[in-house]
Amino acid sequence: MSQVQEFNDYRAKMNEKILAEDNKVLKRFFNLDTNAYQEGALSSKTKELLGLVASMVLRCDDCIRYHLGKCHEQGVTKAEVFEVFAIANLVGGSICIPHTRRAVEYWEALEEA
Repeated sequence: MSQVQEFNDYRAKMNEKILAEDNKVLKRFFNLDTNAYQEGALSSKTKELLGLVASMVLRCDDCIRYHLGKCHEQGVTKAEVFEVFAIANLVGGSICIPHTRRAVEYWEALEEA
């Protein structure tokens, strides 16, 4: 199973378990997150790029993978992704370098899929 499929399957399985608990606060939070990335004054592509840079600065590998997947779906180019990586490292500092390595690996897996 590919790295991308494994991540997506795990995410879907766990989200289903979380949402099955019928916790109003969690359901509302998940809904807010979904709606925040919809088209608005900013395009959803721009919002995904923003989500990616924030996730890198916050050093959340799961979030990075999620936003890379969404960026790939939105037609973001490799050059655009690398500009996001540059901004994230500039803002977040050298602590972001290991996350950039894993992000590059995941982007390559997305391109292969």
